This record gives sequence, C-alpha cells and structure tokens, in this order.
Amino acid sequence: MEELIKSKLKEIEEKENIKILHCVESGSRAWGFASTDSDYDVRFIYVRPKEFYLRLDKTRDVIEWQLDDTLDINGWDISKALSLLYKSNPTLFEWNSSPIVYKTTKEWESIAAIINKYFVAKSGLYHYLSTAKSNYSEYLKGEIVRFKKYFYVLRPVLACKWILAEGTPPPMLFSDLMGKYLDASIRIDVLKLLDLKMNNPEITEGNRFEKVNEYLDKTILEIEEQIKSLPSTHEQNWDELNNVFLSII
Repeated sequence: MEELIKSKLKEIEEKENIKILHCVESGSRAWGFASTDSDYDVRFIYVRPKEFYLRLDKTRDVIEWQLDDTLDINGWDISKALSLLYKSNPTLFEWNSSPIVYKTTKEWESIAAIINKYFVAKSGLYHYLSTAKSNYSEYLKGEIVRFKKYFYVLRPVLACKWILAEGTPPPMLFSDLMGKYLDASIRIDVLKLLDLKMNNPEITEGNRFEKVNEYLDKTILEIEEQIKSLPSTHEQNWDELNNVFLSII
C-alpha cells in the first residue's frame, strides 16, 4: 500500500504541476488504533510554481484527489497551510508529528523548525475539546455504541490533558497519550476497547462501557473549567512565516 500511495503522489505532482513538500498518514493508522478495514487518510502540503502566487486569478488552495473505501487523499497549498499555522490550526501540528511519513523535503524541514512557535495552547484545547464533546454526545450516549467512537473522544480528551500539563502539541500516537495521562481506573476497559477496535471491522457495536462514560463525563467538565482560567490573547508574528514562504516558492 505504501508503494501505491507513493505512486499516487507522483501522479498528483505531474498532473497538477505541483511539488509535494510533506505527506503523511493522518487518521486512525497514524493514531495507532486502525481497524481491520480502516482506510488510508493521506494528507499533503504542496507548492505550485512561483508564478501562480503572483496571479490575480487564483485557483483553489486544496487538492481533493481520491476518496473511496481504501484511500482518502487530499492536500493543502503552502499558502493555506502557513496562513492556518499563523492561527495555530491543530491539524498542521498533527501532520508535522505523524509517525507515518510518505514523503518529506528540506522545504518542510524549514517549517518544522519553527512550527511549535505558533502553537497556542488555548486554540488547541478548544479544538480537541469540541471534537470530544461532539463525538461523545452524538455517538456514545445510547445503550449500544460503535466501539471505534470511544477513541474519537478519548484521544482528544487525553490531548487536552497533555496540552494542559505540557503546553506543547500532543503526540499523534494514542499509546503515548494513554501511557502518560489515562487514569488507571479505566485502563483495563480502554485496553479491551482497543482490542475490539483493532481486531474487528469499523462498524462493530456493543454495550457501552459505563466506567469509561463516567470518566468522560467527569473529565470533559474538568477540562472546560481549566480552559476558562487560561489567557485569551496571544500575539503571533508573520515575519518567520513570510520568510519561509518566500524561500519555498
């Protein structure tokens, strides 16, 4: 599959007349809890020829290349990526730290060298908390639940705990988050859920895990209270992003 993905990247570069700067796995495979039938969430950052950035008429700054049962491939233009980095968009920190890298370049290294300067804890916390709350209310309140959805709540909750404690972007791997910040009281249940998630199809359902739900109820409220005490303002600087953008194009 890795060879197929790399061949797709070459095809995209040729047909779109771009250079891919960084390409990673971004979904459950990168988080370390893929199911037996999980697809591949391939994400990339690309740059076009410099003339493109001097035009009055612009094309889209996103390439959506493929979406089927096996592959989900899309990417962002470098201008979009850096503009979102200025706003501390959590997605970019995840792509930068993915353990599964299909391609990277020296140009991306110049971004990786400064990326954490643009991390704003409060922005990351609100992103992960919102993700946890929406998935929890939509998928885990019934008597019968889809087991995979627990990890779309547990991972962002633990990411919040990481940010509150460390002040840095959380790691991609769920095992890193779990090893450091998961309460011992639910560890056995979470390990059972991991086994169910990774050794069964995505749609596998069953009775909800009451102890895990109780933990999520309590922890989400605690995180909300902790976020309120954090400062709201954080000034960023465009200079380094402008410089790296100019050096890349």
